[in-house]
Amino acid sequence: MEISVNGAKIFYEFPFDIPILGRLQINETLVVSWIVMILITGLCIWLTHDLKVENISKRQAFAEMLVEAADNFVVGNMGPKFKYMVPFVAALFSTSLVSNLISLTGLRSPTADLSTEAAWAIVVFTMITAQKIKTNGVGGYLKGFTTPIAVMTTFNVLSELATPISLACRHFGNILSGIVINGLIYAALAVASKALLGLIPGAVGKLLSAIPILDVGLPAILSVYFDWFTGVMQAYIFCMLTVMYIANAAEE
Repeated sequence: MEISVNGAKIFYEFPFDIPILGRLQINETLVVSWIVMILITGLCIWLTHDLKVENISKRQAFAEMLVEAADNFVVGNMGPKFKYMVPFVAALFSTSLVSNLISLTGLRSPTADLSTEAAWAIVVFTMITAQKIKTNGVGGYLKGFTTPIAVMTTFNVLSELATPISLACRHFGNILSGIVINGLIYAALAVASKALLGLIPGAVGKLLSAIPILDVGLPAILSVYFDWFTGVMQAYIFCMLTVMYIANAAEE
């Protein structure tokens, strides 16, 4: 985590010594991830509070709309037999979405850390593998690596391992690139603002050149794409790939 003291940037961590677990490092990604989980949990509690059968509130109607959308997404892409996956996919989408959009508050998005997507990808990969074993048995799953011929075994193993890697890197790369591009735009506009306004002679030019006036407006417009659109789309794509991989595993 980074703080600024008298213009100097200081980097520090929050180490906690737990005798049973050893040295546990709590960094900014972990703290913001907890904040994301608290926000989602609080929203779920608020939406599902005081549910009624008749004369439902707008809050309950909105909650039912979200549940119906999650049901349609999973059942429509995976089939009715995978309806038990709705809570998992909904949790994955909401966590990804809130993690992506939390950068709008000034916090660093947890999805800008590869370890976050890697953890999600490992969970998804485990579920894909479990589905393949459930469908074909352990023997059938292992035999699948030798198809169409035994010499392809190495390539099939690499292809299998590429699934979680591609899931993690695709999401991470798009979110991080948006953060980097936004940062570069802010820095470039600040330099341009100082250079242009510094051309004004006298104390007025000196005063205005110290204010990054060009940073107002354009970055906010670009944020609509890099934060809102990209954040929503990456959450949707990650969940879509997840349900497609698991559904395909049941057919192999």
